Formats: sequence, structure tokens, C-alpha cells
Amino acid sequence: MGTTSYLLPVRNPFQAAEEVAVLDRLSNGRVILGLGRGFRPALFAAFGVDPRTKRQQFARSLDLMLRAWAGEAIEVGEGDARRPIRLAPLPVQKPHPELWVAAFGPLALKQAGELGLPYLSSPLETIDRLVRNHQLHRDALPEGVPRPIVPVMRTVFVSDNPQTRARVTSALTAQAIRMARAGSRLVPEEELARIETWAIVGNQDEVRAGLDRYRERIGMTHVIARCGVPEAARGEIEDSIRLLAQL
Repeated sequence: MGTTSYLLPVRNPFQAAEEVAVLDRLSNGRVILGLGRGFRPALFAAFGVDPRTKRQQFARSLDLMLRAWAGEAIEVGEGDARRPIRLAPLPVQKPHPELWVAAFGPLALKQAGELGLPYLSSPLETIDRLVRNHQLHRDALPEGVPRPIVPVMRTVFVSDNPQTRARVTSALTAQAIRMARAGSRLVPEEELARIETWAIVGNQDEVRAGLDRYRERIGMTHVIARCGVPEAARGEIEDSIRLLAQL
């Protein structure tokens, strides 16, 4: 059970730590917590957060959450009202649930690397960008810290029908360009024109080869498959998931 970008700068760290711990209890230790900082100005405005402080707030919140999950008594309040509190319940996973860090851009990659945590990329970044980003991430790892796991989020669609694949490919490309225009244009539109650089669409052999390419080029250990695609019927999506599972 995972998140891809649980945004810490806009959350109370005690409440976040407690909610995640409860979910880890309910799932018997199956939580993978993907953490993020956020980038949309409207988001920070809605929560009254200065976006210029997002990395500092991310680091402070994560530090407090780690201490809370460890069962440490943490002082809260001001002056005479200060008192120690402890988190309850604690998570099943020790010392804490598995943590991944969503990152986009050199500073975010550097922060994830310095924390020694896996880096999770945007599903729209091309494989060439991922190669460069993972090198930046590796360069930022503390000395002596082994490279963490390498999760990759990709849009994946499997079908034996060439007409279905063509329809899905066209719809995915149009959707990606709309997403890029609606966001902060973090990925240039020209990079999205060649769908094979950021998504994996094909029959089982083609998808297997596509996944192998990510293992070979960046050492991918986990794939997060985005399976809901536009212009595909529910039955086609379910068939795609079954075929992907067989790989």
C-alpha cells in the first residue's frame, strides 16, 4: 500500500506520523510511504506555506516523524505549557515504514540522496532524463551508504491488438501534453511526443523488453505501473493488468 507524493510541508508532522502509523498497523506493515514537497503555488497558498521554505519544512517534518515513530518523547508547546508527548500506536515496521522520496530537479534529487532514501521520479520523465537524475541522486548519497532501491513509475499498457495499442498510444500522448500544459511545464512538450521514452505500450514481449531496458539503464528494482489509460475500455485495462501480472 503506497503513496507517490505525500506532501509534508502542508501537513502537521505529528498528525501525519500518527495516520501513517495507524495505516501500517491496519495493513500489518505493508505501507510504502512516498514523500514529496509539492510545487504548485496554489497548494502552498491554500495552506499558508511559503514555498521558498518547502525543503526546510520537509526536512523538519521528516525528522520529527522519524523520532515519533521511534517512540521518542518529543517536547511540544511553549514556555510553561511545554510537555513531552509520545506517538501511539507505533508502526509495525521497524524503525519505520519504508520511505521513498518524490523528486524533480537537482535540489530535490540532492536532498533525497543526502537522506539516503530511494528517489521516485515523475511518470512523464523520459528514460534519458532518469539516467541523468539517478546519477545526481547517487552522487549525493553519503559516503559509505549503499545505493537504495530504484523504483520507477511508468504508464504501462499491454495488448495483443495493434489497433488497441495505436488508439491508446495516441490518447496517452495527448493526455501527457495536456498535463504538461496544465502544470508547471516541468517536462517539455517535445520530449513527450515519443511515447516510448516515457511509457511502455505493446504486446507482452514488447513490454518485457521495455521493462528490461529500465533495469539495464538505471538499475530499476521496482516498477509502479500506471494502468488507467484514456480511450481504453474497462475490459481492455483489466486484460492489460492480467497480462502485465503474467510477466
